[in-house]
Amino acid sequence: MQTGPNNALTDVPGLRVGHASLAGRGALSGTTVVVAPPDGAVAGVDLRGWTPGTRETDLLDPGRMVQRVHAVVLTGGSAYGLAAVDGVMARLEAEGCGFAVPGGVVPIVPAAAICDLGRGGDPGVHPDGSAGAPAFDAASTGPVAQGSVGAGIGAVAGGLKGGVGTASTVLDGGAVVAALVVVDSAGSGVDPATGTLRGARAGLPGEFPDEAVAEAGRSALLAAAATPPTADPATTLAVVATDLALDKAGCARLAAMGHDGLTRAIPAGHTGSDAGVIFGLSTAAGPAPGMLDLFVLHAVAADVVARAVAHALLAASTVGADSGSWPAYGDLAIRAVSD
Repeated sequence: MQTGPNNALTDVPGLRVGHASLAGRGALSGTTVVVAPPDGAVAGVDLRGWTPGTRETDLLDPGRMVQRVHAVVLTGGSAYGLAAVDGVMARLEAEGCGFAVPGGVVPIVPAAAICDLGRGGDPGVHPDGSAGAPAFDAASTGPVAQGSVGAGIGAVAGGLKGGVGTASTVLDGGAVVAALVVVDSAGSGVDPATGTLRGARAGLPGEFPDEAVAEAGRSALLAAAATPPTADPATTLAVVATDLALDKAGCARLAAMGHDGLTRAIPAGHTGSDAGVIFGLSTAAGPAPGMLDLFVLHAVAADVVARAVAHALLAASTVGADSGSWPAYGDLAIRAVSD
């Protein structure tokens, strides 16, 4: 197996990804949007943990009438940030994309949020519709910016800086499965025994750099990775997508397999402090998978989520704000090797 050309969610034909970040003093939050093809994508969801903040996820139940979604929004700002959907819906409505109703269309845009309130210093600053619109406008089919961008700007992962990560795999036969994550977790993605990223174990040949950490810097890295968990709510968000044809129940199962990958990359990821919301998407441009193909799809879906978590932590940048500072894994690893 190999990665797609972007090693990103955008390797699934028809999907676009865009980010928008808040600016100004006290701001440390943003929004990421995954835009489906004009006729939408089949979707499912798997929610775990005690504290998920979501919008329109009930529509993804296989028993509901609506079959396709037109975008998925991942955002900071906790429940307040779900208002970013309004800007995305306005853009989709202007393009005529949505569920047909008398007199027009209603864009179907499920969403989930992380709780980064106050991490920039001002808890009153959070995404709204004015963040969703530019994220939609920025969406493209090309390489996806990772790390401290979009919904990952204010994300924290086990005492280190969290962020956005993505990865893809091209299956035998040409189908694609890919993931995009926003890593915001109480648990750590770092193996305390080695100082390496747990999710990198699922990496394809040559995907991750040498993660050896010099003994001189190991203690600094592990001290940051082992920051005691807090009671603050944390939620890791993800979208797992494929171009193979799945129904809503199949997309929900794809999302469930994504949780397997999340647990591999962030142990104890579904505790009282840690929630996880994973959306499964199918553009249905390809054939329906047979039983063996479905087995491979599910196995690889777990791997791409784990890889995306590792990419998020590697790409994150150390951030300092009025309310505190969070070192990035990549910065600490570079410092450790230089020491």
